[in-house]
Amino acid sequence: MSGEPERAPTIRRVTTPQDSNLMGTVFGGAILSEIDLAAALEAHKLHPGHVVTVAMDKVEFKRPVFVGDVISLFTEVVRVGRTSITVRVKVWAQRRHPPRDTVQVTEALVTMVAVDDSLKPVPISSD
Repeated sequence: MSGEPERAPTIRRVTTPQDSNLMGTVFGGAILSEIDLAAALEAHKLHPGHVVTVAMDKVEFKRPVFVGDVISLFTEVVRVGRTSITVRVKVWAQRRHPPRDTVQVTEALVTMVAVDDSLKPVPISSD
């Protein structure tokens, strides 16, 4: 698994034709959506209430993802503020065709903010 982290991914799934463009590569927006979801899942480990995405740093796609590749998203909390949680998300793709290489596709820092039902920021809580 050439470089992929040893721990279990937050999300792992196979890419499908509905994720792709006419070139047979996965839309960047599909990957961004998975990054957003993975960051929220990680943030919920620290805050059980609502969290919303307020920022995602520059995302540079280093390699394409092809239909049939298995993508794995690995997360780690890098900062916890009063109302925000910043999560690093790394995306890897395992190729479906031999030699079935695993390559890092992209990574992002995602800032999530804890909010109440009125979407007003609230302190991070672990209850």
